[in-house]
Amino acid sequence: MPLDLPRIRAICFDVDGTLSNTDDQFVLKLVNLLSPVQSLFPNFDSQAFSRKVVMATETPGNYFFGLPDRLQIDDEIASIGDFIYRMGLGKEQHPFLLIDGAKTMLEKLYPHYPLAVVSARGERSTGWFLDQFNLWPLFKTVVTAQTCAYTKPYPDPIEWAAKEMGVLPYECLMVGDTTVDILAAKAAGAQSIGVLCGFGERDELKAAGADMIVKTTQDITSTLLGHSRI
Repeated sequence: MPLDLPRIRAICFDVDGTLSNTDDQFVLKLVNLLSPVQSLFPNFDSQAFSRKVVMATETPGNYFFGLPDRLQIDDEIASIGDFIYRMGLGKEQHPFLLIDGAKTMLEKLYPHYPLAVVSARGERSTGWFLDQFNLWPLFKTVVTAQTCAYTKPYPDPIEWAAKEMGVLPYECLMVGDTTVDILAAKAAGAQSIGVLCGFGERDELKAAGADMIVKTTQDITSTLLGHSRI
């Protein structure tokens, strides 16, 4: 089903795999972890191996992504993550990578639509991502794993964001890279765009009901700018 463009009055963005280049971040960390092996086996391509490992874990990872919600322990997990960040454990000076063109895309869309972050990350780590790239001014509201009783794939985060942006959930567009983003949009009555620059694959995003699928997040700009209503 194609996008109903005139209906879109606000846009919600996932973080990991949609704005944050989490795939490459994981690959880089695995390459660094395997660096001792590289010295022992000069012909071992740690970059190619790491990318295959990350790609292979994406589909099962998507399945388990919604498991904490089903077990009603999502808030506790997010709180633990925030505690780890607060203690500075594993903290890096620049811990995140940005999807190519993502900030330019947000800056172009900002004058035309209210924008929201709708992430399953904890509050503190989401804030650090926005801090690192100075993205706070571009978003009218930020919804994290701790904002609502349930996070994606439940509709609660999108419904919350819609209320904060002064629109109906029906008028929102959810942009994300996993089936949980698409399912949350459907549950809220919103439209969705699946992006292929993160964890999801085309077939599973299509099966989940994405209204449009694009290669990378910045590709939505040309589609939306000609049809903004604000």
